[in-house]
Amino acid sequence: MVIIVGVFVILGLGLYGPATLVGPLPPATASVADAPTEAAVTGAPTVPATGASAVVADGSSSVLASGGITDPVPIGGAAKIITALVVLDAKPMKAGEQGATITVSAEDYAGYVRYISESARAVSFITGETWTQREMLQAMLLGSSNNHADALARWAFGSTDAYLAAATTWLSGHGLTGTTLVDATGLSEGDVGTATDLAKISALAFADPAVAEIMAQPNARLTGNRSVDNLAAYHAEEGYTGLSRSYTDQAGVCFLFSLAVTVSGNTVTLYGAFLREPDWTTLDDDLTALATSATATLKPTDIVTEGQNFVTYTTPWGEVAHGVAMTTENRMLWVTSPLSYTVDAKTLSTGAKGEQVGSVTVTTPDGDVTVLLQLDQRIGDPGPFWRLSNPVPVISAFIDSRK
Repeated sequence: MVIIVGVFVILGLGLYGPATLVGPLPPATASVADAPTEAAVTGAPTVPATGASAVVADGSSSVLASGGITDPVPIGGAAKIITALVVLDAKPMKAGEQGATITVSAEDYAGYVRYISESARAVSFITGETWTQREMLQAMLLGSSNNHADALARWAFGSTDAYLAAATTWLSGHGLTGTTLVDATGLSEGDVGTATDLAKISALAFADPAVAEIMAQPNARLTGNRSVDNLAAYHAEEGYTGLSRSYTDQAGVCFLFSLAVTVSGNTVTLYGAFLREPDWTTLDDDLTALATSATATLKPTDIVTEGQNFVTYTTPWGEVAHGVAMTTENRMLWVTSPLSYTVDAKTLSTGAKGEQVGSVTVTTPDGDVTVLLQLDQRIGDPGPFWRLSNPVPVISAFIDSRK
């Protein structure tokens, strides 16, 4: 009714000709195409059903596969990885740099003596000795030194309590709400986390250049000519780079890692956490199963192909054009469910061939991929005859343009 009234008003004012001949055109109808089916589901890598386990793919914050216990469990020496990341967040250090100079305090040394008496892992230092930040991290990460974890936490934050407050804030800020710390070492049964959190922490750790550079070392020479071996190194022949490998009575065997998977000359990295493994033999078998299955299920996947149609534009005067992908995107992926496509189509009445008309975003296990869309052919003005003979849609568009 509003449109009909508008027609008579425009006719009565003598504006019919100008309004229809030079006014805006009604928009084309945009119909989104059905989701593509090119990416077949290939399956996920195999993770153990016992204990607690999870893996994430490089570049993605979503969990690719998980198994076993989903609730928080004791995490053992994996807590030291969090200590390293929280300290580096407060006291940044680039790969290869020595960082700040740290003086060993009497409290630090007393902690070392206590850990030795308890047969816990410790790398020696003495009161008044100076270490670089890098050496402290090497002792903690490579040698799993508990006294160096405490010393780093106190140096960076002034006290263990202040460190724990900072760690809580850091964990919350990264969405790692299933993880709680009560010390800097992981020796307490109160240091707990979910496997999914710890897999994501593994990815964060390897993304830090200083940590990644240290973990690539087989050993290190430290202050006072002390030598420390990389105790986290494990199953390197299968593509693993260890981040933390520990055992405590309450946590069992825990292993944080990256796994480089190569198929057809392409390498993709997984980051994972295997917690509460019952023994080293079981861990060995589970790591081999993961490496084998990851290779078998990783596939080259066409996500979007150049020229692929994602939206069809149909005008009221009968012209048809398509919004098609401007580029081809493919990835090496573990596809565990059909890929999700979201089309953002521009509203238009006319357009030139090649004009950008929106985008398609594909949600994959490797993160979101966005590709721009363009018109595959021109949508032109229908001309004066159509305009004059179709007053209702033209005047409707004119009225809408004035709102």
